[in-house]
Amino acid sequence: MSPVGGWPQLRAAVEAGADAVFFGVNPVEGTGSGFHARAKVGFDAAELPDIMRDLHERGVQGFVTFNVLVFDRELRDAERQLIHLAESGVDAIIVQDHGVARLARQICPDLAVHGSTQMSVTSVEGVRHAARFGASRVVLGRELSLRDIERIAAATDIELETFVHGALCVSYSGQCFSSEAWGGRSANRGQCAQACRLPYEMLVDGVQRDLGDARYLLSPGDLYALHQVPELVRIGVNCLKIEGRYKDAEFVALTTAAYRQAVDEAWAGLPLSVTPQQERDLEQVYSRGLAPHFMAGTNHQTVVRGRAPRHRGVQVGVVRGVTERGVLVELSEALKPGDGLVFDPANWRAPEGREEGGFLYGLWAQSRQLSESELAAVRPGQTYELRFGRGAVDGRRVRVGDPVWRTHDPTLVARVKPLLDASDPVYTRPISAEFVGQVGQPVSLTLTDEVGRSVTATLPEPLAPARNRALDEASLREQLGKLGGTPFHLSALTVQLEGAGFLPMSSLNALRRDATDQLRALRREGKAQTVIQTPAPVSLTPEPVPVPAVSPRLHVLVRTPEQLDAALAERPDSITLDYLELYGLKPSVERVKAAGIAVRVASPRILKPTEQNLQKFLLSLGADLLVRSGGLLEGLQDALAELPEDQRPALIGDFSLNAANVLTTRALLDLGLQRVTPGHDLNARQVTELAALAGAANLEVIAYQHLPVFHTEHCVFCRFLSDGTDYTNCGHPCETHRVALRDERGVAHPVMADVGCRNTVFEGRPQVASAHLGGWLEAGLRDFRFEFVHESPAEVSEVIRAHRAYLDGQDSAHTLAMRLAPIGAQGVTEGSLFVPNSFELLPALPVL
Repeated sequence: MSPVGGWPQLRAAVEAGADAVFFGVNPVEGTGSGFHARAKVGFDAAELPDIMRDLHERGVQGFVTFNVLVFDRELRDAERQLIHLAESGVDAIIVQDHGVARLARQICPDLAVHGSTQMSVTSVEGVRHAARFGASRVVLGRELSLRDIERIAAATDIELETFVHGALCVSYSGQCFSSEAWGGRSANRGQCAQACRLPYEMLVDGVQRDLGDARYLLSPGDLYALHQVPELVRIGVNCLKIEGRYKDAEFVALTTAAYRQAVDEAWAGLPLSVTPQQERDLEQVYSRGLAPHFMAGTNHQTVVRGRAPRHRGVQVGVVRGVTERGVLVELSEALKPGDGLVFDPANWRAPEGREEGGFLYGLWAQSRQLSESELAAVRPGQTYELRFGRGAVDGRRVRVGDPVWRTHDPTLVARVKPLLDASDPVYTRPISAEFVGQVGQPVSLTLTDEVGRSVTATLPEPLAPARNRALDEASLREQLGKLGGTPFHLSALTVQLEGAGFLPMSSLNALRRDATDQLRALRREGKAQTVIQTPAPVSLTPEPVPVPAVSPRLHVLVRTPEQLDAALAERPDSITLDYLELYGLKPSVERVKAAGIAVRVASPRILKPTEQNLQKFLLSLGADLLVRSGGLLEGLQDALAELPEDQRPALIGDFSLNAANVLTTRALLDLGLQRVTPGHDLNARQVTELAALAGAANLEVIAYQHLPVFHTEHCVFCRFLSDGTDYTNCGHPCETHRVALRDERGVAHPVMADVGCRNTVFEGRPQVASAHLGGWLEAGLRDFRFEFVHESPAEVSEVIRAHRAYLDGQDSAHTLAMRLAPIGAQGVTEGSLFVPNSFELLPALPVL
């Protein structure tokens, strides 16, 4: 499956042999959102029916991305968009929002739903959770190894899809809130600001660590799993996916062709025959450094190199000196005039400014320019003087040791041109033909395509007796195989001839054209989609909320034993333990119980196939659970049913379940959650609106926290504080050091590891809700949570006391804000809770 951002990419994918393409569709007229995660690209809604007919004629499926969280005020628009997609013949939608997945199944039951990688699915339980909401296929997280994928495939009959090529997000998809926190725009809403591609400094125990040329500490290389294709085929993965809806047509053509070849060879049991030139082309067209990364197993030293965040192409040499007119480079690849080169500073403390590079004018050796024949003899390991156009390269900013990259290869354009400028179909689909002829009777030709659709064409005149050469299978195969200009090639021919018959070539050609025209028309029709205009009613009209008589409840989350001491002294309504190590949990649980305070344990956000025993451990603690994983929530369904009712823990759904609307919230509550924490994509006003729709008593909101901006499989502790590759040999520096990443604004963002060695980078400034607590109280919200990262025991106590004083009516919101301000040494922020001035009140919506 290939990525498509526009018409050139669409044509490139089809001609290179894609079985499916995925793309976004812009809003239906009168609606406000296209609901896809690449907001800058996509097709107009009016184009969609023709696009689908064209794709189906070529034997290609079209999947539309609907892979963002949807807000309550958008559900009407989402309904209209879904109906349009179904009526246009879309083969499937790729969905993140669980509530929207269920809505799609209600109103468009024939439209297949695929669970997006934004659902953060990393286990068979996660697959089943997506299937519960209507998904027939699930796109697995890019952090899974081949062994993980095989374990999942062996335990489910739901179709599985995996990424095999393209950019890697450092954060688990669906679990990144950096854009929301720092840019007021959401990655879960198609507006990723790519904060992971920015430079950071590492602070270790408060002191800056010299990391040499590594500055981009959260910028991973690109995924390249071409050599893993045979294993993925063996495992039984249903679809291999190429990332890159922002990439150009050359990228789409080259990657699609390479993976098409690899899949076909693996399916046929043949060895991979992709050439070194093809692999260089893949690196040349777009690469931040290609590797299989997590698919081949965890190696934190290779996932993030940290030197540069952008496309570099192919490394072609290293600078050995600078001359008056050029640069001396020891080559690792042959070069030619016209190549675009860039010099990558080995010392990042060099003066900042434009990147040095340009188009190569020629190669010199011993003060003489190489001729064409000499250029052909250039070999790696030799040093030449490279010269550029006048003023293109400032030699003062080029240093010995700088890597040299080829960012543009003009010959690559020529190699990919046949796929981009084809007038006739390049990649064709197989058809089988059956020719039936009996002397004295009309002849017929039946064509059957690769999925079993058949058409039959006949000639009005009967088959005449042959006077000289009679029709035979060889002549029929030759004429019927002339399918140039069509999207087909003849794969099999069955001939039933009775008598020695003759048919003019013109008649035979007309018969072939008639049959192929019929088949093309039949393929364009697509599958009829049922649309139910009146699904099960879901009220979107907020109802008046009576203010409950109960007092506000305070829930405190701590991450260290010292914070726990402070929390116990303040006696909140509950204490949640979110510890790095499991060993400290049991004694701490008992301490909280002994104090007569409700105790909860936070689960990890990600559970892989080998980590399912953690569910048993969490249940063994006898504590209530803060559920952060859809897979865990699914696994608990059967586990809790086996327990006596009085032994079942209460379940609170956390922000990471991404409840952004009433449909998702209600669906999660139906799975046994006592309360749900709204997703961090909602601002404070939207939280209030959700309370009115879903019931304030069903929500637990976070009033103080450090927003978890990145949640990543990549471990910065292992990468930069050890020589190890993973938790087995890193020495666990996360247990002995405090680490923070300082951004270009000077704000230091703490990093913590969880029980699975996954890292969370937290916003360095506390996010406070003091300006919004009054509105939340009026909306009937009564459950407020306070989460701590590196706060001292004294700061924990002050946060709890300040909020209690406000909620008890002793202090004003202004006083609360003043008490909280000193706790944030780097300042405080409204973060994701900020409500823009243009934000309008939720209108009273009719019944959906």
